[in-house]
Amino acid sequence: MAVTGTIREWHDDEGWGVIDSSDTPGGCWAHFSAAAVEGYAAFRPGEAVWLEGETPGQDGYAWRAARFWPRDAEPVDRRSRPDEGAAYRSTLTLTFDDDADFRRRR
Repeated sequence: MAVTGTIREWHDDEGWGVIDSSDTPGGCWAHFSAAAVEGYAAFRPGEAVWLEGETPGQDGYAWRAARFWPRDAEPVDRRSRPDEGAAYRSTLTLTFDDDADFRRRR
């Protein structure tokens, strides 16, 4: 169940912040991946949000946000949107020299 909260601090460059709520004493650690918003997740101190927290917490906080979103908006389920492409994917191919070729070049 979502409770009301307020962004205490948000670090756009690192993608995390802390949300204060009477239901999460000491603050709730929040990561951008838990933000139920469309597009880039950016918040500002003092912004009102809905918060779904969980324990154990993270990084010294007893609580961690499972999901949060601005109080004046509906949550967006970013993980199950059928119109979005696949997650980032990368490959790396390593090719090693044949030992004989290596000895000839020495």
